Amino acid sequence: MFHLIWYLLIGLISGVIAKNVMHVHITIFWTVALGIIGSILGGGVAHMFSRPTNEKYHPAGLILSTLGAMLVLYICYKLNIHFPAV
Repeated sequence: MFHLIWYLLIGLISGVIAKNVMHVHITIFWTVALGIIGSILGGGVAHMFSRPTNEKYHPAGLILSTLGAMLVLYICYKLNIHFPAV
């Protein structure tokens, strides 16, 4: 149960950072969804190059989650996909 709360918290933090960097105004639901999608992308990239030593989390989790969320926003911008605004 704690892992679900942790995923939501990391998703919220990375989504907020990514939307502020990319200057996008979206709802809190889409911010969390964006952060979780970014976490999936960032986690996939991190696990391709190095495995975490304790098998619970990767040390670069928040950084790669934020970069993944920014990549999703950039791709959506280039494809003219719009999230519901606030």
